[in-house]
Amino acid sequence: MPQPNTEAIHAALATVDDPEIRKPITELGMVDSVSVGADGAVAVRVLLTVPGCPMKEQLTRDVTAAVSRVEAVASVAVELGVMSDAQRGELRTKLRGDAPANEIPFAQPGSRTRVYAVASGKGGVGKSSITVNLAAALAARGLSVGVLDADIYGFSVPRMLGVTGKPTQVDQMIMPPIAHGVKVISIGMFTPGNTAVVWRGPMLHRALQQFLADVFWGDLDVLLMDLPPGTGDIAISVAQLVPSAELLVVTTPQVAAREVAERAGSIALQTHQQIVGVVENMSWLELPDGSKMELFGAGGGAAVAESLAASTGTRVPLLGQVPIDQRVREGGDDGQPVVLAAPDSPAARVLQSVADALAARSKSLVGKSLGLTPVK
Repeated sequence: MPQPNTEAIHAALATVDDPEIRKPITELGMVDSVSVGADGAVAVRVLLTVPGCPMKEQLTRDVTAAVSRVEAVASVAVELGVMSDAQRGELRTKLRGDAPANEIPFAQPGSRTRVYAVASGKGGVGKSSITVNLAAALAARGLSVGVLDADIYGFSVPRMLGVTGKPTQVDQMIMPPIAHGVKVISIGMFTPGNTAVVWRGPMLHRALQQFLADVFWGDLDVLLMDLPPGTGDIAISVAQLVPSAELLVVTTPQVAAREVAERAGSIALQTHQQIVGVVENMSWLELPDGSKMELFGAGGGAAVAESLAASTGTRVPLLGQVPIDQRVREGGDDGQPVVLAAPDSPAARVLQSVADALAARSKSLVGKSLGLTPVK
């Protein structure tokens, strides 16, 4: 009987990614040993990052499937162990390098991540729905995407993205759950049941700082931050912690919502942030005969964009007008964003066009060092 090639087995294991870290288990030092029996039986010992890892069953299946495809392998047995403290420390160094534990990667001059803070003046305008659908649409385009649910009091992102898993901690790093290809973190993952969060400003700031610094986000292309409504503590903390974050303002056509949205966007004047654009939600209801019923008025999004452009002296486009669609609400309740569940629906098409605009946007050079030296 031909014997399985050990090098081929290691090459197969290199195709297996850790489900949480999204890097090959061979690169992470998780493959402890590989032995090959005379009858073609292969035994692989894999070290989990933490005891009781929630992804151990998936990891076992992935390793078994990868090694089984190697020629002459008759059977695969996967034994699971746990990394020692020293091994977890080495893993953290591999992932974070020499960066300080409390360093926010998105605030560093070399960061290539585009950070969009999704803001609104008042609640109930669909800001979270816009956030999760944009995240899912961007991830479906092959981008590495993260969502930070910064609405500490009114968190809803986990349900809307269908996140059921809990974060795991590896040597002071928090591994965020992944849903629809999107890394997600929310205070709702740390509170039992539907418990209310009753915190004051300093605790809100600290929670946001931990989510930005302690969570292992990896090399993100885009980070979306779902802000609470208004211009309170979190909005100020975002400007302090991630000065390069750009504001995406969500409003409805209603005059009352429009006026408050203008206030939310005008915070950019004080924080010196850029406004990437405005999204108008609940723009109209399409009737069976093809006509449109404008339940909340008309022109609110365009008016907000025009007002913010005038006050900031910059171009602020209206990126899209999202119609009222029952499937948006259903997708949020079921954890299936409408851009994935019903991609051809009118609301999904608009959201996809907004995602295209955000994906094509180049990283701003504001505040970045160009590496230039003055000469005489």
